[in-house]
Amino acid sequence: MNNVFCGAQTDFGPNPYVANMPQKAMRNNNFRTAIWTGCNMQMTLMCIPVCSDIGVEIHQDTDQIIRIEQGMAMVQMGTDKWQLDFKQNLREGDTVFVPAGTWHNIINTGRRVLKVASIYAPPHHPAGTVHRTKAEAEMESY
Repeated sequence: MNNVFCGAQTDFGPNPYVANMPQKAMRNNNFRTAIWTGCNMQMTLMCIPVCSDIGVEIHQDTDQIIRIEQGMAMVQMGTDKWQLDFKQNLREGDTVFVPAGTWHNIINTGRRVLKVASIYAPPHHPAGTVHRTKAEAEMESY
């Protein structure tokens, strides 16, 4: 996927890069934008609409860190896709650590869009990934 969206570069990896992530997250209106992709790690920003979610997913070989930059949410995690026993409410500044092989979902439970920053180690999405909507993200396979 191209790393240019609307004439602006989105993925600055694997070059050295410094940015204010809360500001970047607030400006991101795409469901998912890969902002930095290296050989061993990747950071994406997400914008989850009210009454929506990331979607139940698992990354078999990837650890993930998810930080709430704006809004309120609930995280669900578990070893079975249909039985996510771990549930916790989240608010701005909270960070979720998702071990590889764990089913998980982040649900927007607030009254405004949820802004999220996520780190994958190793990278999970192709460098330069931009998904404007959840439907667009679900159409692509990795």
